[in-house]
Amino acid sequence: MEYERIWNFNAGPAALPLEVLKRVHEKFFNYEGAGMAVMEMSHRSKEFDKIHNDTIARVRELMGIGDDYHVLFLQGGASTQFAMVPMNFLGEGKTADYVDTGSWSTKAIKEAKLFGNVNVAFSGKEINYTRLPKTEELNLTDGARYVHLTSNNTIKGTQYFDFPNTGGVPIVCDMSSDILSHRFDPTPFGLIYAGAQKNLGPSGVTLVIMRDDFYQTANEGITSMLAYKTHVDKNSLYNTPPTFAIYLMGEVLKWMLDMGGMEAMEARNRQKADTLYGFIADNKDFYHCPVAEDSRSWMNVVFRLQSEDLEAKFVQEGREAGFNGLKGHRSVGGCRVSMYNATPPEAIDDLVVFMKNFMAKNG
Repeated sequence: MEYERIWNFNAGPAALPLEVLKRVHEKFFNYEGAGMAVMEMSHRSKEFDKIHNDTIARVRELMGIGDDYHVLFLQGGASTQFAMVPMNFLGEGKTADYVDTGSWSTKAIKEAKLFGNVNVAFSGKEINYTRLPKTEELNLTDGARYVHLTSNNTIKGTQYFDFPNTGGVPIVCDMSSDILSHRFDPTPFGLIYAGAQKNLGPSGVTLVIMRDDFYQTANEGITSMLAYKTHVDKNSLYNTPPTFAIYLMGEVLKWMLDMGGMEAMEARNRQKADTLYGFIADNKDFYHCPVAEDSRSWMNVVFRLQSEDLEAKFVQEGREAGFNGLKGHRSVGGCRVSMYNATPPEAIDDLVVFMKNFMAKNG
């Protein structure tokens, strides 16, 4: 069967691997002889139990983590984690350090202030969030409960590749838009959370990975659904989870493993980034990327053209040519190419040809 597909550069929900969509489609109405679709199954059934635990095992394999980490599938997106983290780990007399690198970290800071003391260890606001801080620029607190980071900023187009040294204080990190895009050492992280809809699968499920020694310090007396203990004790099955989203996440993770795991994902994403940033650098009089070179995201490439009218024309003609999602975030304007794991290198190759032709006609 032929599929009429465009190149999808949406920032989220984002592109899924076509191979995964085909595989899910083939089993949609009758999954593994069960006589029903996954979304019809009881979350207490043996069929879904296998799906659920296979997905957890794939997370562990790709992340390189053992039994000293808990893997949870929660609901409410990363935005709920903005509140759930400080609710579980802050309180009277407790302080957490937050690094402000853009819109999502700003929202996390706002929520955390409701539950305890927040020290903004660095703010990139004055530099318009065009770069990430060095470790020596962070004003960290002695005895902080955790240091909160946002690993990738979808709006401003920055991304951590080398995480700061926090002196043993657990890092809590929102990795919604770049989780499993490149290799990194998970050891310094007390908790990682990520909405699935960019790099892991469809919207509706949030992955939380929590180191046990950090988890053991969580507050007690929290409402059931917002206490991590509830979900750890019940293996994320305290209430009905987003079963189909978990299943589809598991299929995306299987695809990653089949592709060669994290080494292959990193090489794939580096190739795409080198191609697009290289073209922009070679044509900087027409396309301009405002982000410092050492902070540029592999997931979300932001750039400007010579006028807003020309940017609008670029987005419109791009859509007509089969490139969807080229408009920058409404809060900042400009153009943006979101190219998560599922986006193949040939999509960027085709986009560069379009950009070259657009420049020739409008330069």
